[in-house]
Amino acid sequence: MSLRDRFTAELKTSMLAKDAPRTAALRMITAKLKDTDIAARPGPPVDDAAIIAMLRGMAKSRRESVELYRQGNRPELADKEEAEIAVIEAFLPQQMDEAAMQAAVQAAVAETGATSIKDMGKVMAALKAKHAASLDMAKAGPLVKAALGG
Repeated sequence: MSLRDRFTAELKTSMLAKDAPRTAALRMITAKLKDTDIAARPGPPVDDAAIIAMLRGMAKSRRESVELYRQGNRPELADKEEAEIAVIEAFLPQQMDEAAMQAAVQAAVAETGATSIKDMGKVMAALKAKHAASLDMAKAGPLVKAALGG
């Protein structure tokens, strides 16, 4: 089942269950997806990889909002954002743990023949090509830098 179909099915389920916060979050996701499709015109609608990238961006912006709400002493808004993050992350593939990320970085360094920090771009490109869905590139950057002695 594609992500688009999952969004529709989950939305119907949450509407039938009268789960207002989940329904609102799913509607927000589908609205963002429509915006992304419109931006991709005149080409075809975006594929699942682009949808996953969109969901990661949505989750990241909400994490930043949570941080700001906590600093501004607005726990009720932070809780709302965290609930939206939980809904968004339910559609994302499982992320690699620390040990798996280390192993993937070491494999990419060996595969590209990287020897110095100047080769970081090649290693990051190899990681993205192989593990884009399950690897957080923001966390991989420092690991690659450390592996290359940077």
